[in-house]
Amino acid sequence: QVRLVESGGGLVQTGGSLRLSCEASGNIFRINAMGWYRQAPGKQRELVAAITSGGSTDYAESVKGRFTISRDGAKRTVSLQMNNLRPKDTAVYYCNADLVVAHAPLRNYWSQGTQVTVSS
Repeated sequence: QVRLVESGGGLVQTGGSLRLSCEASGNIFRINAMGWYRQAPGKQRELVAAITSGGSTDYAESVKGRFTISRDGAKRTVSLQMNNLRPKDTAVYYCNADLVVAHAPLRNYWSQGTQVTVSS
């Protein structure tokens, strides 16, 4: 079974920084892409940042210049460095991965989610 386990959420003040990390484990043959999504109360889940196996990245306009996504292929880990945080960044953050388990087709997986709260 595939598991995505994340860490690094918490409470910070406006202007502060947090670093989220997510490690994929299981009988994984290949990871095509990993990313971060977030969902605030009453809002739809939205893409924050994503990175493909080739290194291409995609960011939400609201986080460009403040957040940086990176991937450690050897450890199958994706990280999100979040700087200059604002209250609007408050949400539950989810790690996501498109990957292939041995002898199975491509599937999409989600982490449990971690709370990020930015106080005024």
